[in-house]
Amino acid sequence: MLAFFRIILITFALVVICIFSCVFCLFRPFHKNNAHLTCRYLGKVTKLIGIEVELRIPDSVKHLESVVYICNHQNTWDMFTLAKAVRPNTVSVGKKSLIWIPFFGQMYWLTGNILIDRKNSSKAKNTIAQTAHKINTDGLSVWLFPEGTRSNGKGILPFKTGAFRTAQQADVAVVPICASTTSHIKLNRWDNGKIIIEFLEPIQTHQKNVEDNETIKFMTQKAQQQITEKYNQLNLELQNLNVQPSDKNETT
Repeated sequence: MLAFFRIILITFALVVICIFSCVFCLFRPFHKNNAHLTCRYLGKVTKLIGIEVELRIPDSVKHLESVVYICNHQNTWDMFTLAKAVRPNTVSVGKKSLIWIPFFGQMYWLTGNILIDRKNSSKAKNTIAQTAHKINTDGLSVWLFPEGTRSNGKGILPFKTGAFRTAQQADVAVVPICASTTSHIKLNRWDNGKIIIEFLEPIQTHQKNVEDNETIKFMTQKAQQQITEKYNQLNLELQNLNVQPSDKNETT
């Protein structure tokens, strides 16, 4: 019963946020800060889910301007949990087909996120150059999921090199972000515990340091290793703090 009411409330909240965001964006469509402002409200939905989010941002990241953020992608809850971590002037890159999702798709488009056609490989490759160009000309930061898909409780999946290629072309740093596991979230439980989202130290990708494909692959694998190690560390920390819920407080 709790799960049923939660689904209704979460769906209602998402639709309301999307509608208000679309109306707001009509006055300044595709503005570089629209996504950040919308995410401030999406992040509040975590209270309906029963999850506490702790955000950790080092000083070395707080004052950076244009960067490429990369983060592990777990499941649908990322829409709300990771929203709390979206920095000002940051947009994401998503599938072009998202625009056809009622309310959400129109909000995603109007908030200035970059849409790509994954079915067309030539256009997808050209997206790297286009994204790098938007970073430089519009003063944007871009949020990417280097795994390319949701892990759905399988840990950290192999990273693709697109984020580092984008950062290299834009001559900006890559900032890895790690979110602890959200696989324990269950809607029929009042308290779903806590997750931690931590920003790691920037990885410099100046053109003079990235000379070939092997270097890009090495840096991509290094970032994957850093996020994997941090993911395991955060999960262990939460287990030791006993803030992850057990199945005993589930309701029907």
